[in-house]
Amino acid sequence: MTVLLDRPVAVAAEPRVKAAGAPRDPFIDLLRVLGMALIVVQHWTIPVLSYDGIRLTTGNALATPGVWVVTWLSQVMPLVFFAGGAANAINFGRSAADAPRWVAARLRRLTWPLLPLAAVWIPLPHVLLSFGVPEQPLEVGARLTGQLLWFLAVYLIAVVATPYALRLHERHGWRVPAALAAGAVVTDVVRFSAGFEPVGYLNVVFVWLAVHQLGFFYADGRLRHAWALAAGGFGAAALLVAYGPYPGSMIGLRGAEVSNMAPPTLAMLAVGAGQIGLATLLRPWLVRLPKGRVLAWAGPRVMTMYLWHMPALFAVTGVVVVLLGIDTPAPGSTFWWAGLPLWFGMLCLVMWPLMKVFARFETPPALPYGTSGWGGTLAASALAGGGVLTLTVGGFAPGGGPFLAVLAVLGGLLMTAPRARG
Repeated sequence: MTVLLDRPVAVAAEPRVKAAGAPRDPFIDLLRVLGMALIVVQHWTIPVLSYDGIRLTTGNALATPGVWVVTWLSQVMPLVFFAGGAANAINFGRSAADAPRWVAARLRRLTWPLLPLAAVWIPLPHVLLSFGVPEQPLEVGARLTGQLLWFLAVYLIAVVATPYALRLHERHGWRVPAALAAGAVVTDVVRFSAGFEPVGYLNVVFVWLAVHQLGFFYADGRLRHAWALAAGGFGAAALLVAYGPYPGSMIGLRGAEVSNMAPPTLAMLAVGAGQIGLATLLRPWLVRLPKGRVLAWAGPRVMTMYLWHMPALFAVTGVVVVLLGIDTPAPGSTFWWAGLPLWFGMLCLVMWPLMKVFARFETPPALPYGTSGWGGTLAASALAGGGVLTLTVGGFAPGGGPFLAVLAVLGGLLMTAPRARG
């Protein structure tokens, strides 16, 4: 995330990108942990699940009329990219003399925790099928586990772009996110006027790199007038939803003609700006919260939470919904609220051993990493990114695709470990 992975340091009132040896920034730490908590809570509470003996049907509690407004705060990916931009700017400021090494180190931190997930999920569908587990529910779980990896694929782009993006930030300041926002405008105009949906995926770069770029302004102390950013962002989003082709929900909903998330839209960028402004306004209050123990425990485990909270959901769903035939209650009903503590309790019981076993993989092994130039680093990033993208599209469904994708990720990792200088 990666702010999910980077270890940010604190920021001061003056330009902070060059800071070294400073303590951690509690605001950035808190954003990454709160962001992960909201992601987990949302993914664990919104599924509406039923099984008819053949097919597992998945719905979304946020599809309830009028509930979409919740997603303007619960869809926290803009804040995750913003916090990642701040952490990348601060950390890169201490390593600018060797940019390829910095990118290679971030690549290892992003992709290394993926290997144990793959080691479990590549053989798991085959094993479960041999024990008679129904094929369709198993395929749903295997595909959705991979789809969550879209973030890693996009964040790899942000990490590789960071050295160049920081130079643009230093030279052109606010004109950089403005140009990215203009790219998002043009992309949506072409997408909706011509009806050519694939062009919308250009906004994967324009939207997410724009909010990532805003993190640079926080890192060097230039993110001012947060109230204007909050009011302008949410206000623009409201106008876009009211008068444009954009749905109100900031998450994808089954059956919807347009999604603000896949691919991201200008409305998502506007909500992201509003969230960043609001979070910055709340910063003085947030940093005073008694959070030391929570951050100390959760900080080194956020990537494990991200990668394994959906497998925990599928394990509980497999037992409760598929095996026992108990469908989830109607969202917001008395039974739904009454059953929520039990549902969360079962999920936490499954998640706890997963955290104990796999959190150790958050840190890559200490190998004699040498010096790699830009050519090798970019090739490694492309190989690993291609593997992650393949898993995003196809998931871990049975077949050769996941195996080849993981080989590509592993190849990228190995390429970032050239021989140490003798």
